[in-house]
Amino acid sequence: MGSKRHHFPIQGAESFVTISIGKWRRLQITSTDKKVFNILALDHRGNLRRALSPDDPDSVSVEDIIAIKHDVSAALAPDASAILLDPETGVVQFLGDFSVPGNTGLIMTLDATGYSGDSRNRTSRILDDWSVGQACRMGASGVKLLVYYHPDSPEARKQEKLISEVSQACLKFDMPFFLEPLTYSIDPDHRKLTSNERRQIITTISKKFSAFGADILKLEFPVDVSQEKDKKLWRTACQEVSAACAVPWLLLSAGVDFETYLEQAQIACEAGASGVMAGRAIWKEALGVAGPERRQFLTTTARDRMAKLGEVCNRAARPFTDLIPPPDYDVEWYPSYQAP
Repeated sequence: MGSKRHHFPIQGAESFVTISIGKWRRLQITSTDKKVFNILALDHRGNLRRALSPDDPDSVSVEDIIAIKHDVSAALAPDASAILLDPETGVVQFLGDFSVPGNTGLIMTLDATGYSGDSRNRTSRILDDWSVGQACRMGASGVKLLVYYHPDSPEARKQEKLISEVSQACLKFDMPFFLEPLTYSIDPDHRKLTSNERRQIITTISKKFSAFGADILKLEFPVDVSQEKDKKLWRTACQEVSAACAVPWLLLSAGVDFETYLEQAQIACEAGASGVMAGRAIWKEALGVAGPERRQFLTTTARDRMAKLGEVCNRAARPFTDLIPPPDYDVEWYPSYQAP
């Protein structure tokens, strides 16, 4: 007999979720003992090349990227509940030499770096020769898909179709689906969204995509803090996201400075986020140094940052179990629990 449907209230609304024991187990693996997430993001490729060599990103070799990621992973993965990696730059080596410890969850990215189309009409795609099934076979605890999204873009329906396809594959392989929708401006006269536009769109997609089969949403901070300085509004915007989102959500770092991100994480977690999935805010200064100096920075400053984020998440974040109750099977569950 299969898993029963669960009911739980969210901000006065009624929502339902069904989760398999396989997905549930993998969410346990990627979370802390407080049932929240402190995930290290390290799947950067194109933007890492641009950071290392702005004038000639293509000159940065795969070996250069692997070397940096190896140092970051070795220093910080032991303190993370999970690490987000890509299949192109080092994951096999990092597993092989225990740079990713066995008790740290492994989330594999699905998306190819960058996007197709022009900057006002962006399309994401799955990395060639890569899939949810392959991530499952190699031992991943979850998969992540980044999609560029604006609800009024001509490509919005194509992006939604991609999300649905990945959701179905994740159901087939009992793989937690971490979805990262990134907003952007489609107005040719404005390079970026206004803070209010960003707030509205992130709240809208929080509601929309939590009904598309994603298990966890990885979201931008819902206001542009360079435009909006009122921190009461920061909190209100995060509360709006939590009210709209029927699944747990995590805060991405978007490369802001660490002190700003730590404050954002504190507010987001207090307002209902279930933790963080952070990258450059923690380790970006390591890109400017090498060798022992880089390892010294990572094992001191960056590791201290991971610890501070972990403290915030464990103290203030909303446990994912508030929104995703454990599956309820009867004692004769296993005969019908089929392999894909």
